[in-house]
Amino acid sequence: MPVGFSGQTPVAMRISSRAHYGLRMMTELAKAHGGPPLSLAEIGRREAMPLAYLEQLVAPLRRAGMVEGTRGLHGGYRLARPPQDVTVLEIVELMEGPVAPVECLAENYQPGSCSREPECLSRPLWGRLQQAVEQVLGGTTLSDMMREPSLVEPECPVANRPIQREMRQPAGV
Repeated sequence: MPVGFSGQTPVAMRISSRAHYGLRMMTELAKAHGGPPLSLAEIGRREAMPLAYLEQLVAPLRRAGMVEGTRGLHGGYRLARPPQDVTVLEIVELMEGPVAPVECLAENYQPGSCSREPECLSRPLWGRLQQAVEQVLGGTTLSDMMREPSLVEPECPVANRPIQREMRQPAGV
């Protein structure tokens, strides 16, 4: 059960704490963009996140060239690119891999691995969900997240789009 949600029903689909914390860390770095670097201790204090966890998260962000580190007394981390050039999708995929609501949509899925593949009626639904999630996360930058709530578009861009329904013939027909 996620921290801070005791007593509530578990959620079937959710972003991992690794991706969530990675995004929180990146938003702190985005807010500090253009200023001095932030130490992990300062980020941890601001976001109430454990330093040891932040140390684990910063390594892949550095390897991917999303953050830069500076050593020394006034060292710390800063974004390697402007906040408007970093999407939430990049961060989520770096932290937990490509978005795939079901195994058969995973990047490493071998077609034909599932015996139900030819007659599966739910796969197109999960594919549309995957596309919608990628569209929302890929269309949201760190800069977008920093805007005041009144400036952010209140509706999900995918919610008002008509759903494309595909009619398929059952296998063997």
